[in-house]
Amino acid sequence: MPGRGDHEGIFGPVQQAVVPGVTSGSAAKFRPGDPIFAALARASGVFVLLLLGSLIMSLFIGGIPAFRKFGLGFLVSTTWNPVKEVFGAGVSIYGTVMTAVLSMILAVPLAFGIAFYLTELAPAWLKRPVGTAVELLAAVPSIIYGMWGFFVIVPLMSQYVEPTLIDLFDGIPILEDMFAGPPFGTGIFTAALILTVMVVPFIAATMRDVFETVPPVFKESAYGLGCTTWEVMRSIVTPYTRVSVIGGIMLGFGRALGETMAVTFVIGNSSHISASLFSAGNTIASIVALEFPESPSGSLKLSALLALGFILFVISFIVLAISRTLLRPKLKV
Repeated sequence: MPGRGDHEGIFGPVQQAVVPGVTSGSAAKFRPGDPIFAALARASGVFVLLLLGSLIMSLFIGGIPAFRKFGLGFLVSTTWNPVKEVFGAGVSIYGTVMTAVLSMILAVPLAFGIAFYLTELAPAWLKRPVGTAVELLAAVPSIIYGMWGFFVIVPLMSQYVEPTLIDLFDGIPILEDMFAGPPFGTGIFTAALILTVMVVPFIAATMRDVFETVPPVFKESAYGLGCTTWEVMRSIVTPYTRVSVIGGIMLGFGRALGETMAVTFVIGNSSHISASLFSAGNTIASIVALEFPESPSGSLKLSALLALGFILFVISFIVLAISRTLLRPKLKV
């Protein structure tokens, strides 16, 4: 007869697995640890929702006076005049979106190249130093990037890069307007370059980690069929890691949207919109950082800054919604 803890299987008595500290049967439901842990986990999730909701509501309530006075025109107005108390978010929204999009256009190919090199091409002795250097770049404070950009990148842009690009695209429709104006060195394009350097480590580190999760047998099978390294990366690695790669890109995009001090140093902080990428501008984060300390409590200017913060939350939510749409699996017809 089977003993205690055994049951009759196809090939005779089978011993049940016994895990130390785990009771079987109905006694498990009376253990106090499980409901306590479940309650703590539930409270943590609810706390995140309450915290996010309180942030959004505080910004929205604080911005109500500005929304009430300027209406929907607040979103497109390019006027920011604290003396006359006329405020608009158009310049800040334009600068925020333009710098973030430009930085992603530059950062994603560079980050992909770094991750591709580290996982497929770099010799074993070089992978660790380069990977560590990439991770250290992510740990540099944003104000250091801003100072480096102001004292190093801005002079290089004004003396070499911007004059060269202005002469190169002179006479070419559209491009001559995008790369025009006096080469001051500061502006939207310079801010995008600084943001590129800042977000590349996040995206590259994420891509490298997820590329290394691809089962070696998949890549070895493709190599056995005669695929090149690029074909393996394009047809095997990238589809396998698509969700995580897009998540890493959106992580970098969120960092670019909300960056403050580094952008404030190099963007020029001008309340005007120009077709040229070399022109000065501002972002939501930079104008809040500059003018929040000078805004009296209860003033319309403070309300406009809080409204800008709420708009930045909305932009971030739209980016998140787009990323979720991209990650949604395609339905097969």
